[in-house]
Amino acid sequence: MNPISAFNNKELLAQAFIHRSYLNESKKKLESNERLEFLGDSILSFVVSEHLFKTYPQFDEGILTNLRSLVVNTKSLAKAARALDFGSRLMLSKGEEDSRGRENESLLANTFEAVIGAIFLDQGIDAVKVFLSDTIIPRIEEFVQKRVFKDPKSLLQEYVQSKRQNSPVYKVLHEEGPAHAKRFTIGVFIEDIQTGEGRGKSKQEAEEQAAQQALEKIGKS
Repeated sequence: MNPISAFNNKELLAQAFIHRSYLNESKKKLESNERLEFLGDSILSFVVSEHLFKTYPQFDEGILTNLRSLVVNTKSLAKAARALDFGSRLMLSKGEEDSRGRENESLLANTFEAVIGAIFLDQGIDAVKVFLSDTIIPRIEEFVQKRVFKDPKSLLQEYVQSKRQNSPVYKVLHEEGPAHAKRFTIGVFIEDIQTGEGRGKSKQEAEEQAAQQALEKIGKS
């Protein structure tokens, strides 16, 4: 059974779609999805790590880490969220709505993680595994079949070096949020030209996304 349609606590599921911007415009006292996102992020990493460990005994820790990064990065999670039409269910402020928040990859990825957290609290880890098996786990085999084991930063570094250019430089363009929930926007520059931009909950995640965008721009992804 689909874990989303089988929810016992509908209010918990609804909370997974409440962006913090909506709280200022709501007349009701609500809680945003950020705590659920925090929980879902850890559970997602655990379930994917366990699946990789059990399914691919032939791969070492480095390859497993890169595969996990490819599957749980913002771009991948946003793609899964779009497939489930999560954007239409988001509760946003008018400002976020006007700035096309429903299509924002970072917001969609965060919502996907919040839904994982909600499923875990409502139905347990087995339900989370069912949900991920229907959404992002199949992508792992796609990467394995394509022999895509390297993370975007490594691939970009190799490409740039092959062109005898200076190594990519990553710069923090913007950061926001409280100390415990920072959001980073990072640009990657090749020969002083910004080639990609990424956002994430850590500098590493934002750099990976920036490198992925750069690879897409230069036709290497």
